[in-house]
Amino acid sequence: MSQGKTGTRGPGGVLRTKTVEQSISDTEEPDHRLSKSLSAFDLMVFGVGVVIGTGIFVLTGAVAKETAGPAVAVSFAVSGLVCALAAICYAEFASTVPVAGSAYTFAYASLGELPAWIIGWDLMLELALGCAVVAVGWSGYIRSLLDNAGWQLPEALAGTSEQTGFAFDLLAFLLVLTLTAVLVAGMRLSARVTSVIVAVKVAVVLIVIVVGAFFIQADNYDPFVPPARDTGSGGGADIGAPLVQLLFGYTPSTFGLMGIFTGAAIVFFAYIGFDIVATAAEETRNPQRDLPRGILGTLAVTTVLYIAVSIVVTGMQKYTELSVDAPLADAFKATGHPFWAGLISFGAAVGLTTVCMIMLLGQTRVFFAMSRDGLLPKTFSQVHPRFRTPYRSTVLLGVTAAVIAGFTSISELAELVNIGTLFAFVVTALGVIILRRTRPDLPRSFRTPLVPLLPVVSVLASGWLMLNLSGETWLRFVVWMAAGVLLYFLYGRRRSRLHGGAGRPAA
Repeated sequence: MSQGKTGTRGPGGVLRTKTVEQSISDTEEPDHRLSKSLSAFDLMVFGVGVVIGTGIFVLTGAVAKETAGPAVAVSFAVSGLVCALAAICYAEFASTVPVAGSAYTFAYASLGELPAWIIGWDLMLELALGCAVVAVGWSGYIRSLLDNAGWQLPEALAGTSEQTGFAFDLLAFLLVLTLTAVLVAGMRLSARVTSVIVAVKVAVVLIVIVVGAFFIQADNYDPFVPPARDTGSGGGADIGAPLVQLLFGYTPSTFGLMGIFTGAAIVFFAYIGFDIVATAAEETRNPQRDLPRGILGTLAVTTVLYIAVSIVVTGMQKYTELSVDAPLADAFKATGHPFWAGLISFGAAVGLTTVCMIMLLGQTRVFFAMSRDGLLPKTFSQVHPRFRTPYRSTVLLGVTAAVIAGFTSISELAELVNIGTLFAFVVTALGVIILRRTRPDLPRSFRTPLVPLLPVVSVLASGWLMLNLSGETWLRFVVWMAAGVLLYFLYGRRRSRLHGGAGRPAA
């Protein structure tokens, strides 16, 4: 395949690829150059900051009680393994193509422009909804702490809920706007703020593990893998059923061996975010060395913490009695230790702050990369003359996410985040195989082992978890993707820099 400086042209232009050399060259353009200030440690802090959040503070109890029992620890391990397969592929791409945009940039260099647009559009959905949902969760924790202090927000400003109906979530709205300002001010400030918050969050998690270990009762682990139960779902007509059931008539069971895998598809949400480390590639001082360390280090640390917490919590309290809303804090309440419960609630509220900020960071970097390539209006790829951050895209997306958070309740949107992330994993794994064949000459400081076997296994594992998401989620995902493809053909294809250069349509 011929590779020129500006890329190659595929059939009809939609599969034209942007060479790795051109992608890296674009990062040096004065108006588009980002500040390089992050180290491997900063990347791990960002990764741990976004991964340890809703999952460890909420999903542990829900999956243990309803799906896997004490074997939720195994569910976390299985889900972590799926993420590890993807992380190894991300590490190769991120060190070879150290450019903002994560899976979008990787797809542009390997699969072509239209697949890159699709994955970029997908990542914007994933990160925008993820940021909004986490902000709403943060607001709920803060309102709970305020209630304990005897102060309540007016119902009209406390967010939409089944009990109060439609309302505006003022706290979630203000949180996203504040974090937007922090991101505009610069990555170094963002890293410092994140470091402090992550230190508090990890300390709380370690308290759960260390203190909770003294309250473990061995009887609570019996049985470790509860007997399987049929979910009772009928035929395949229910669009809310998992897609695997709609397609093949297979009904996922709760508990038992299959309950562990069903649980893995649910707790996958807990790992979302490690791939965001790759979106900061351009702002890393030594990306070839530090990106693989940041990505794989993040996943190793969080997997160990997740497994340890799930073992401790299911040992403290029988899985059938665990709380779904706040399992960690309520497990300490159940053992007569309200002080630790309050400390954990505080840690959860603090921890969700970094999750929200880093999801917003990832979204703005993907948008920035797409704008620089001409697929979105070029004005959004201008960086601030002082802070060297993509301030226009950050403000636009920050305000949008703030409005979504203000009017959105936590619901099925979380599943849309899951499917978007898994789709990005599939594209990245395929991209590793293709780029190995089309550009074997590229210097790779980190190489994925056992290619193509390991990437193929990664695709199959991610695909299996996607099949366990509901048909309704798939329908919404397909509608969003169709809208994105339409926008590409109406705007992005003609204005792509590979089409006419410099973001202008060819004459």
